[in-house]
Amino acid sequence: MPARTAEATWHGNLQEGSGSVKLGSGAYDGPFSFKSRFEDGTGTNPEELIGAAEAGCFTMALSARLSRSGFDVESVHTTAQVHLEKVGDNFSITRIHLINESNIMGIEDAAFQEHAAETKKSCIVSRALTGVEITLEAKLIS
Repeated sequence: MPARTAEATWHGNLQEGSGSVKLGSGAYDGPFSFKSRFEDGTGTNPEELIGAAEAGCFTMALSARLSRSGFDVESVHTTAQVHLEKVGDNFSITRIHLINESNIMGIEDAAFQEHAAETKKSCIVSRALTGVEITLEAKLIS
């Protein structure tokens, strides 16, 4: 498998400087700043990108798991809320909360919850983020 790439450039000091983030695929190339990371500024930030990676990985993995188990997957949608907080003298990602809504034909809620919980533990990005608490709220919709 090919290595996936991303790059970032920063100009200036932390609070007044600015930077750009570019995905190797070309799917995103845009700005980030102190304000977009720690306040409400325009642009992306590393935590948002981690959230996108976790939501994307979980969503794909849950769809694959349910399909392999014989269920008809209509849709799987996941939002990742990445919590960045000051812990002691440093900032840390303290928690990622996944909110999932899935439309799956022929599955009971208990079985769906089991598949979702196992997927949260086993998806590639979740395993890479083992130092972060990941919580899950999964809901079947029709």
